[in-house]
Amino acid sequence: MSRLKAGTVLYAVDIERVAAFYAGVLDMDIGHAESNYIVLNAPGYELVIQRVPAQIAATIAIDTPPRPRENTAIKPVFFVPSLANARTVAACLGGVLPPPEAEWRFGDFVVCDGVDPEGNVVQFRAGTPDA
Repeated sequence: MSRLKAGTVLYAVDIERVAAFYAGVLDMDIGHAESNYIVLNAPGYELVIQRVPAQIAATIAIDTPPRPRENTAIKPVFFVPSLANARTVAACLGGVLPPPEAEWRFGDFVVCDGVDPEGNVVQFRAGTPDA
């Protein structure tokens, strides 16, 4: 039996670019790849980057820098050791995390919403020093 506790499937036009973003920002390993999906693994978690069907992908415009796609009913949350590091890596891999002034506290975490290279809104959380 698998020891995974949670997972997410995220649809993308450019699965290679989006998988590289999440692998880099979240320090995940590529577990398996096929032409239509890439599986990223971390202890207890699996992130699948699934290719958007071609007929739908043809209707999607990806802006540079990515424009947030905020008209969705879900926002993934990922825990990172450092928002500053996540911000730097995200910028190198085509995503955007706003500057520290946009961060806020939520419980024992400092939180920042960002976007991946295709504009999917993602929340990153890092523990606070006093947590």
